[in-house]
Amino acid sequence: MRRRLTLLVIPLVVLTLAGPAAAQNRPIPRPAPDFLFVKPHASITVRGSWLFTRADSDWYDFVTDLLTVESQDFNAPGFGLDFNVPVTSRIEAQASFDFSRSSTLSEYRDFVDNNRLPIQQTTSLRELNLGGNIRYMLVDRGQQVSRLVWVPRRFVPFVGGGAGAFNYKLQQTGDFIDFQDSSVFGDNFVSHGWAPSAQVFGGVDVRVFKRVYVTVDGRYLWADADLGRDFIGFEPLDLAGFRLSGGVNFQF
Repeated sequence: MRRRLTLLVIPLVVLTLAGPAAAQNRPIPRPAPDFLFVKPHASITVRGSWLFTRADSDWYDFVTDLLTVESQDFNAPGFGLDFNVPVTSRIEAQASFDFSRSSTLSEYRDFVDNNRLPIQQTTSLRELNLGGNIRYMLVDRGQQVSRLVWVPRRFVPFVGGGAGAFNYKLQQTGDFIDFQDSSVFGDNFVSHGWAPSAQVFGGVDVRVFKRVYVTVDGRYLWADADLGRDFIGFEPLDLAGFRLSGGVNFQF
């Protein structure tokens, strides 16, 4: 019996002593270095956004008075893309793309048809802007420590501005009243075209990984365009507005 106990105890003692020794010899994992070997040459930003339309022209006044449409109905979700190329340590050239579209079902506020049913239509406004901008970093995006080590900064605020080309499509489809004879008719009114645009913006990039930043920005855009033949008698359509965006910036 004593011999059997000895045979059991000896392996347990060996395992107990060998455990700490193996742990000491095991290599300790090192965290990934918090720097880059080369400074990024460009970046792409993918943004989701919400557009707050200014709606400051007589066509908006006309439809909001006559139909159950409010100016805030032209606020809309959207998305955008930016391609950024550094020019200096704080200046980047940027090509931007923004798209949004609103659609609202409405009816006449004070009129119904012969069956006392609402006279309905759908009003939609699609907006697309192609811009060329200059983006200025309020601090350097990073620091060159040595020939092979570049340390990125965690928070990078920026401002910028530029100009571009704005494309829009305004469409109203449904039933309408001819006020000359009080008849109701179905129709599709469309106006579309291009116009010059200008914008300013500001925001911040927050580094969350080696080459990945979370970005938030706000940009205000100015544009207006002449309406087509389906909307005769109106002044140019106001297409200005404020866009609040959030997304991800990828450095490469």
